[in-house]
Amino acid sequence: MKGMKIMLIVMVLSFIIAGAWDKVEVIKNSVHFILDPTAGKLLNINYYFGMIVIVLILTLITTLAQKYGTDQEELRKIKAEQKILQEEMKKYKEHPAKLLELQKKQFEFIPKTMDLTMKPLVYTIVPLILFFRWFHDYFLTVNFKFFGVLSWFWFYLIVSIIFSSILRKVFKVV
Repeated sequence: MKGMKIMLIVMVLSFIIAGAWDKVEVIKNSVHFILDPTAGKLLNINYYFGMIVIVLILTLITTLAQKYGTDQEELRKIKAEQKILQEEMKKYKEHPAKLLELQKKQFEFIPKTMDLTMKPLVYTIVPLILFFRWFHDYFLTVNFKFFGVLSWFWFYLIVSIIFSSILRKVFKVV
């Protein structure tokens, strides 16, 4: 339950910040003051190169936050237990009562996993939201589409999934 409370607080805070972007000028101006001369310069050099470098840096930061902000050993144990439970569930496909019992056991892992994985979210979600709002402003002014069709969001999402899968293997993050 602790993880769910943290998640709720962080989500509310994130929505407040995102909603205040245009209303509270100091938020928008501060982020632009920091990111225009840094990330903006990278994007001005070359949209593809700049975006790839920015996504790599953001993905690296979130991956390292996950690795060092969570109990990786405990997550590995939970993952191993879940795998054993799934194999048992395959055996008992024909026995609804036993299957239901195993599913209940599987649901018990959700709060444990949430509690373990929410801590890094606290450190990364607000900066990511600020970056996303800045990306929105930046790409609104330049009117650029990646590969002629992809918005910055979809390009970010695709590239971050690729980088995340690579970095998670390199850093052995569960």
